[in-house]
Amino acid sequence: MAVAAQKICAPCYLVGGFVRDKLLGRTTKDADIVCLGDGLLLAKTAAENFKPLPIVSYYKNYGTAHFKTPDDFDMEFVGARKESYSPQSRNPAVVPGTLVDDQHRRDFTINAMAISLNEADYGTLLDPFGGVIDLQKQLIKTPSSPDQTFIDDPLRMMRAIRFAAQLNFQIDGAAFDSIKKNSARINIISQERITSELNKVILSSKPSIGFKLLFDSGLLHHIFPKMVDLAGAEFIDGKGHKDNFYHTLQVLDNVADRSPNLWLRWAAILHDIAKPLTKRFEPEHGWTFHGHEVIGGRMVPKIFAGLKLPQGDNMRYVRKLVELHLRPIGLSKEDITDSAMRRLLYDTGEEFEDLMILCESDITSKNKTKVKRYLENFDLVKKRCEEVEEGDKIRNWQPPVTGELIMETFGIPPSRNVGDIKDAIRNAILDGEIANNYNAAYEYMLRKGKELKLLPVK
Repeated sequence: MAVAAQKICAPCYLVGGFVRDKLLGRTTKDADIVCLGDGLLLAKTAAENFKPLPIVSYYKNYGTAHFKTPDDFDMEFVGARKESYSPQSRNPAVVPGTLVDDQHRRDFTINAMAISLNEADYGTLLDPFGGVIDLQKQLIKTPSSPDQTFIDDPLRMMRAIRFAAQLNFQIDGAAFDSIKKNSARINIISQERITSELNKVILSSKPSIGFKLLFDSGLLHHIFPKMVDLAGAEFIDGKGHKDNFYHTLQVLDNVADRSPNLWLRWAAILHDIAKPLTKRFEPEHGWTFHGHEVIGGRMVPKIFAGLKLPQGDNMRYVRKLVELHLRPIGLSKEDITDSAMRRLLYDTGEEFEDLMILCESDITSKNKTKVKRYLENFDLVKKRCEEVEEGDKIRNWQPPVTGELIMETFGIPPSRNVGDIKDAIRNAILDGEIANNYNAAYEYMLRKGKELKLLPVK
């Protein structure tokens, strides 16, 4: 890089997250490079040092360029700049600047450090705002006034909380007060950018850290009000229910301890999302939330659409887990039939293990004896399901008799009768009434056809 910088007479520096992570001993797969000159030209010149030659992407409107090295390392280049904002816009007026100007415009002191890549002072750390000290203090602090930092780019409020969650750092008191004061300004940021930061909080090792900060700052009230609706406990006649917001955070942390799967973590976030809508007080029973799993499942597509999360397989996966998360609890008894186990296996399919992770994570009682009993019951469910699956192979079940065979056998077109016969065969197999094989299913098909007054074609 120093050679490329010398070649175009533009001093350059490593800045931002790469420097922070190197000082923290964290692995990183990307680097930002600032040069005192033409960042686009530096990117082109630097790329020429790699074989094969990387493809350089240029973003002239932003004055940045990017390429990926042959060993899959992301390199981004920009010319040092100075920015100024008007309160009505998050788009800055940009003019060329010094390295200190460029450092000054960055979000946090721990991201405002630079390392020289120039021959005269190669490797020198340039830290005008005390980023090293704040790393040692484990503190998220802004290089400029917090209000100006967050008004300039409101997404930085989300980033402050994301870094606090990822690094387990504290947010400087003045900065957090400013986030609370300016939280409504997050509404000018695109949903895609907000959700990207939210997913990074969710993927942190203890997501509850970030969500508590989002809640306490007021940001969550703007970006995900349905989750805020879970907060609080109500008491009538001395009977109360648990605070479902903090319960959800504990379930989320429990899932995070067991799995890195983002969508399983989203299922934890949404598993009780319908409780505010289904909450009822019954004098003889206390608080109830009947049907919250079904209504919660129906809410998932709209929530995903609002947050600009994907609407395909990932959404359907989350919806399935939300709808099924109470099922294993009902099966955690010794007298449950094999047919009930078959239906659970059939309904969950490939998601069975993830559903069990969610259900085990949903046990948040402070009563250790109760937790131990529930976990033992879930182990029993898993063991019995394994035994049933070993014999019946129901998880990836395909009907032994197809709709095409039913139509061919009885000489009928696609119709309700075809669906009724297929459903009857499926239910008979799941209930253990017939064996899960072609011959048994074929004979049952003939019997159901006769009941429907259908005769086989000779």
